[in-house]
Amino acid sequence: MNKRRLATGFFGLIILIFALIFSNDSSTISLDFENNSPNEESAEEEFRIIGSEVLGETEPGNIGSVFDFSENETPENLTSDENSEESQEKGFKVIKVVDGDTIDVEIEGKVQRLRLIGINTPETVDPRKSVECFGSEASKKAGELLLGKFVVLENDDTQQDRDRYGRLLRYVFLPDGTHFNKYMISEGFAYEYTYGSPYKYQQEFKQAQLDAQNQNKGLWNSKTCPN
Repeated sequence: MNKRRLATGFFGLIILIFALIFSNDSSTISLDFENNSPNEESAEEEFRIIGSEVLGETEPGNIGSVFDFSENETPENLTSDENSEESQEKGFKVIKVVDGDTIDVEIEGKVQRLRLIGINTPETVDPRKSVECFGSEASKKAGELLLGKFVVLENDDTQQDRDRYGRLLRYVFLPDGTHFNKYMISEGFAYEYTYGSPYKYQQEFKQAQLDAQNQNKGLWNSKTCPN
């Protein structure tokens, strides 16, 4: 009887020891998990560090550096060359040069004939007249400067919109800003010409002709048209 009680007490003691050991291990495991688990702030910091390494330490909002754009190479600026090319084609395209003072220009999809205000060049295409001296040279110069170019046109309120032949009356400016009408007079390719009422640039054109005469240019050179 005593032996049975002793054995029972011995096994009970062993069970109690195991229970205490298991209880301590569980506490230790729980404590270690709490100590080793990252809190919310440290998790955010770790995520931020990883993100910075992936993006190459870029500052917030500096998206351009991520995609390897320089400061001035935004997607919009990359198309500036195309925009510059379009801007160079503003105006109206000269389709044909009839002679030194008459041209054909495309306006809103239609070809319109223009007679230049304030100038007159020697005739080359008038069926009623033979080709006049220096007329071919004037037509050739007009072709060199105008054909295929985009020009700016200016009307004149002192003149009618069209002449009696239905031609638009205009001043023509080259892409670089040169006043073509005046240029033709200045270089001796055309005469100053007033039809009816004085026009806007009349005094300038008269002075341009006087300067060309004094410098013996083109039509005003005694060797150009000796007869």
